[in-house]
Amino acid sequence: MHLVQSDLGHDEKMANEYTPLITTVTVGPVRRRYPHQIIRRFCTVALGSSLIALFITFLITVVFAPQHDTHHRWPGHHKNHLAHEELKTILLETPSSSKATEWSRYYTSGPHLAGKNLSQAEWTRDRWNEWGINSNVVAYETYINYPVDHRLALLEKAKSGAADAGAWKVAFEASLEEDVLEEDPTSQLEDSVPTFHGYSASGNVTGSFVYVNYGTYWDFEDLVKANVSLEGKIAVARYGGIFRGLKVKRAQELGMIGVVIFTDPGDDGETTEANGYDTYPNGPARNPSSVQRGSVQFLSVAPGDPTTPGYPSKPGVPRAPVDKAIPSIPSLPISYLEALPILKALNGIGPRAQDFGQYWTRNTGLAYKGVEYNIGPSPDDVVLNLYNEQDYAITPIWNVIGIINGTIPDEVIVVGNHRDAWIAGGAGDPNSGSAVLNEAIRSFGKALERGWKPLRTIVFASWDGEEYGLVGSTEWVEEYLPWLTAANVAYINVDVGVRGPIFSASAAPLLHKLIHDVTASVQSPNQTIKGQTVRDLWDGRISTMGSGSDFTAFQDFAGIPSLDIGFNEETGNSPIYHYHSNYDSFHWMSEFGDPGFIYHKTMAQVLGLITAKLADVPLLSLNATNYADALKEYIKKVEAKLTASQANPSTEEDIFAFRARAIGTEVKGNPNHFKNSLGRLYQSVDAFKSSAVELDAKSERLAKEVNEHIPWWKWISKLKLLHEIRSTNTKYKKIERAFLYQHGLDSRPWFKHVVFAPGVWTGYAGAVFPGLDESIDKEDYVNATKWVYIIDDCIKTATKTIE
Repeated sequence: MHLVQSDLGHDEKMANEYTPLITTVTVGPVRRRYPHQIIRRFCTVALGSSLIALFITFLITVVFAPQHDTHHRWPGHHKNHLAHEELKTILLETPSSSKATEWSRYYTSGPHLAGKNLSQAEWTRDRWNEWGINSNVVAYETYINYPVDHRLALLEKAKSGAADAGAWKVAFEASLEEDVLEEDPTSQLEDSVPTFHGYSASGNVTGSFVYVNYGTYWDFEDLVKANVSLEGKIAVARYGGIFRGLKVKRAQELGMIGVVIFTDPGDDGETTEANGYDTYPNGPARNPSSVQRGSVQFLSVAPGDPTTPGYPSKPGVPRAPVDKAIPSIPSLPISYLEALPILKALNGIGPRAQDFGQYWTRNTGLAYKGVEYNIGPSPDDVVLNLYNEQDYAITPIWNVIGIINGTIPDEVIVVGNHRDAWIAGGAGDPNSGSAVLNEAIRSFGKALERGWKPLRTIVFASWDGEEYGLVGSTEWVEEYLPWLTAANVAYINVDVGVRGPIFSASAAPLLHKLIHDVTASVQSPNQTIKGQTVRDLWDGRISTMGSGSDFTAFQDFAGIPSLDIGFNEETGNSPIYHYHSNYDSFHWMSEFGDPGFIYHKTMAQVLGLITAKLADVPLLSLNATNYADALKEYIKKVEAKLTASQANPSTEEDIFAFRARAIGTEVKGNPNHFKNSLGRLYQSVDAFKSSAVELDAKSERLAKEVNEHIPWWKWISKLKLLHEIRSTNTKYKKIERAFLYQHGLDSRPWFKHVVFAPGVWTGYAGAVFPGLDESIDKEDYVNATKWVYIIDDCIKTATKTIE
């Protein structure tokens, strides 16, 4: 892999280590010149003369030379550079629905678990090379698991008086498989991937079971308050609300011995069998046997290889213990079809879900199947046997890295999508993104054929191991952190590129304006009025950065502004997307998700234009004012959460909101003093905004000057413009880095960003000002005040950076 420079200071270090020390001894007053000194002096003069000649050539050919095509031309562009508008035309006209269909069909034709997809990695590399992108496969040695065997059985003791009284009988044996469908070839593959959890623990446990709702931290707190017995029991949770690994984490902390997780169709909105819709493959509702696989790594503690936190997983590196990063109790995913007999076994036993409030009864979609949603625990004579055997090993995974070198060596754009999937298909997750990325890269290849060269280097990445815990991208960022810190301007992520018609985005505030601008340049496939763009039909909402995809290491660890984009299903109306199921297949995508693959084409256009605007426009397409405005809104969110925590509201809050005070914690400090201390953050943000407005105004002025004709003889003006552009871009590049705190967040130091991180008990959803957010949850206002000062220092550093 040829990166511009993988380790800043590497050459200097090598020189210090390997250049021999030369000692010159002078005898008497006579100064003598030795041959090597004469040669050295000659070389010095020659080098100086060469540099002068090079500078004069630069002035004549670049600065002094007349420039007739001034559109997005600036000092430093070579004369044959493709105009930006021509590049945009190529990026809009090249993507093809038929080609996207071809790529999707290939990627979804067989299993491609992490560490099991070398042929796909090599195929991807070969295609990129064919399109003119210098590409290589890069391996890491990572710690991951593969399924060996599993079982889930509902056992009941024969009642007294029966011939076999006291003996255990199997009341229900789960198949732990999804149905084979005649219409869906992917479901028929003999080498399909079993249902399992990545990073789940091996174990064989038997015990009573408890229904724990979504298994959030607050759900478990409700159960603890109600004195529901949890220790030694097996949790039965439904998917949703938080990252699945955190459900297992909290159950484990409370002494439970296993976790079973199912998908409740009530969370599918209106498109359910209960509402009269046919199930897949005959209709848009969820197939009852659909199972969501996935990782149960403790994602909000740290992503990546759990044995190498903070450094890359290369052969021979030391390996850390994994106790705090992955579960120690077994877990299994199941379908709602196979959850039914387990949930029905709790009918009439223990508290009812409604006893805990409306939050516990929202979206309880199996009531029409006879489930009463009692909590349990099940009596001692009705138990679950959960058996899970996993094979853990250090095994290679393979990223594919492709590079288009630009003319500015220390301004780099990284664009990525992951390739691995839990199942043979993965037509939505991740290979809609893979097909989209291929089409964007093929489009840039067409531009290269026309003589185009970007201002900034573009690095394309096809990550492996994302599904286990963002492994491939995290290890790569950890390896190249010094270079990324110095050079990486932004990271663009596409994961599920298409699974419906609704455009969605999450991004760092620096990139908000860019997304709005680009989506206004791309025609929408679902126009209700001729000429409508993606922006016209999008609500414009941009979510904060949390975790759950490959942007995490860039944004939260390296301080690189990131965005994540895709077309998602329309809540309540679209066909149900079978997330991490065998039915996330080519057949489902072509029949329900994106018939004709038209949204794949549109997504490739959006991705290409975002990349081009970041890589090929002289002034970086970032906006600091948006960041300042967002910071003020984030402070308001902290104040609102503090108020809610003090008010002890009687109504249930939304799933991501604070719902209850932590149990068994001692209040530390004065919440009013903490609230007053937030005033200093408002003041610092105001100062930051003043400087941000000036920076953005200067950027706009310079952008206009770039397109103005400057006579060749005004070379001083050209050099001044070049210097101002360079200085302005450097300021933008450093803004996000200013919000890194090198000691990291409390109890999870891998996360360095003081503004963005996944919620410690949500995993996916982003928490703003996580140090403050978590301190409020713990009612530790002393710690919260500490974080006010840390954040304040970061805001002031950001202000100094752009002044």
